Amino acid sequence: MDKLTEEDVKNRLITPAIENAGWRKSQMWMEKFFTDGKVIIKGKTAKRGSRKKADYLLLHHSNFPIAIVEAKDEVHSIEDGIQQAIDYAHVLDVPFAFSSNGHGFVEHDMLTGKERNLPIDKFPSQDELWQRYTAFYNISDDILSVIQQPYYFAENSKTPRYYQRIAINRTVEAVAKNQKRIMIVMATGTGKTYTAFQIVHRLYSAKKVKKILYLADRNILIDQTLLNDFAPFLNKNVITKVSKKTLDSAYDIFMSLYHQLSGDEDMETFLQFKPDFFDLIIIDECHRGSAKDNSRWRKILDYFSGAIHIGMTATPKEEGDVHNSDYFGEAIYTYSLKEGIDDGFLAPYRVLRIGIDKDLEGYEPEYGKIDVYGQEIESRVYTSKDFDRKIIIDERTKIVAKRVTEYLKQTDRYNKTIVFCVDEDHAGRMRQALVNENSDLCAIDNRYVMRITGQDDDGKKQLENFIDNNSKYPTIVTTAELLSTGVDCKMCKVIALDCVIGSMTKFKQIIGRGTRLVWDRDKRYFTILDFRKATMKFSDPEFDGPASSVYDVEESKPLPTEPDDIDTDTNDDNDEEIKRKYRVSDVDAKIISEVELLYSEDGKLIVNHKDAFKKIIVEKYPTETDFHDAWVNFSKIEINNYFEERGIDFSKFFETVGKDVDIYDIICMVAYGTDAKLKIERTEIAKQSTAYESLSTIVKKIVDELLLVYINGDIFAIERKDVLKLPNFNQFGGLTKSVRLLGGKVKCQEIVSNIIKELYSREEM
Repeated sequence: MDKLTEEDVKNRLITPAIENAGWRKSQMWMEKFFTDGKVIIKGKTAKRGSRKKADYLLLHHSNFPIAIVEAKDEVHSIEDGIQQAIDYAHVLDVPFAFSSNGHGFVEHDMLTGKERNLPIDKFPSQDELWQRYTAFYNISDDILSVIQQPYYFAENSKTPRYYQRIAINRTVEAVAKNQKRIMIVMATGTGKTYTAFQIVHRLYSAKKVKKILYLADRNILIDQTLLNDFAPFLNKNVITKVSKKTLDSAYDIFMSLYHQLSGDEDMETFLQFKPDFFDLIIIDECHRGSAKDNSRWRKILDYFSGAIHIGMTATPKEEGDVHNSDYFGEAIYTYSLKEGIDDGFLAPYRVLRIGIDKDLEGYEPEYGKIDVYGQEIESRVYTSKDFDRKIIIDERTKIVAKRVTEYLKQTDRYNKTIVFCVDEDHAGRMRQALVNENSDLCAIDNRYVMRITGQDDDGKKQLENFIDNNSKYPTIVTTAELLSTGVDCKMCKVIALDCVIGSMTKFKQIIGRGTRLVWDRDKRYFTILDFRKATMKFSDPEFDGPASSVYDVEESKPLPTEPDDIDTDTNDDNDEEIKRKYRVSDVDAKIISEVELLYSEDGKLIVNHKDAFKKIIVEKYPTETDFHDAWVNFSKIEINNYFEERGIDFSKFFETVGKDVDIYDIICMVAYGTDAKLKIERTEIAKQSTAYESLSTIVKKIVDELLLVYINGDIFAIERKDVLKLPNFNQFGGLTKSVRLLGGKVKCQEIVSNIIKELYSREEM
């Protein structure tokens, strides 16, 4: 008797067993995809990889995923799926994992670590699992009334992703248990404000909190939050944006910039409310200053110290000895940039690391050299960290602007681009250099290139246009600090780094400007043009992404600690240093190196293409013999996909050697240093083989056409099952008659397989 397939097992055996235990259809999410699939960069394009799904995700009420069931066909034993179920349960924060082949269940209790086998008719009910969960954590009825409060849902509204659900559930439960200080760490672009909204909605609806304060450090962040994720509260008229010095206590939810509440020393606005007025305070981008004892944020938090304080950030650590955990405690949940990219919710990146001679070799002015201001330049070697901070080389600025422009011309000149500079002055000079490189488009609209910094009022007025997906202008913006955090520019496709970044916090925030995915507008990845080796921070263990270093990291002094009030950009140099900033206009600069790196499947940056490809193939197939045997005996399309999914763009090799060479030879040439054969040479080898000579005349003619398809195309063309549908075979009567002439389907496959093997015979002609 034939064994039941996995689908049959689910439909006939597992689903009825779960339903018989009292689970309703609405509580059973079958084939539940919980990731979007990894985005794989191939050269200069990107595609989605496979998505992760649970066969069954069982929910207690509508809020709480409580069990996962992994199904297998009857060929497998009941425990064969348990490890995968445990892995998914760990990722999804689910307390019970099960596997089954339809003849019983294996249960793994994630709370106790114990396992047991159950008959097929003894699957636990939702009440049993929920009672075990609540008993383990000693959850009282008062706590239950809060954590069972449903999510906000309306027609056409989005539902929480799995990691948002975990962050929301853990936070709501912690608040229900009267925890007062909570921190959530979620990578930029993963929906912190939406997560905050659902937390506020559930706690507010459960009447656990009545008065709520939402603090942010940018006016645009407040506006985005109010009009987007928190709009349901706006519709109910229970929320207000603090815009005046007088506060209206009639509202329940207050959105405010921290400096609007802190005000002047003599008249701090928050003092209008009693210390116990707020029950809950959400601190957005809490890495900015809430942990510092002397920050303006802390004045507010200390005054309302009896309230619940929830800090949200993508970068939990401050520089120096100050950490958010000192104030909030360890993060209740962390969802990293690497996890977001691997799950397909965030855009991966490619890096062009560009070396300018003066940065790599240093610049030492001749003795007594005078700058453009008439100052004698201090005689010493100036390096990358000095440029635009201590000394300005005009030609270097022009070189950076020219390379950024060249990249946009090679891709799309209207790709939204942010150029991060050392300070406001540098951002202004870079703007001018970019204007001159793009004068044709600036003549059409002078907003094509703009400086957007804290002190540039004209630039700040264009910030909303820059982040608007439907607005073409501004296209290229230069900045120093203002765009490094919080600003949600979903269509930012290019980030140019022309500043030394000492702060890991700042680096993560800057990278976060490009991580939004917008598939319907072809925003599938973003590119980092790195002129100062800032992306070496991807190699730092403190960064949650790639951990492999390509070059040695140059030691550099961290930038000064960022100010509390970052609503304006600041110059990191003091007034005395500004006066000593030298500027030269008669010193040449040129690009002398450029390395392309891609975000690989294992979360590392790998060099593209030849060195990376050699490493990848040798790790998979250590010797040429290993590769040859795999190529001959297994699906070549699958092998090709294996390489392409790791970022290898074969088109670049074909551009070098020509398309008359087989992809097999390109792989061997790059990985093992062997000489390449032309496809026509391989065809002649195959025609001299015993396998070919033994064929009948008519079969040889069909095979000759197959080999012609190979010569004009590639090996994948003749490996495809529908190859005989091509016009080449109409002369033999098309697919059906060609197969018949070859001796039937099985014989046809045998002949094609033998000829392919002969194409890659290792005997010389």
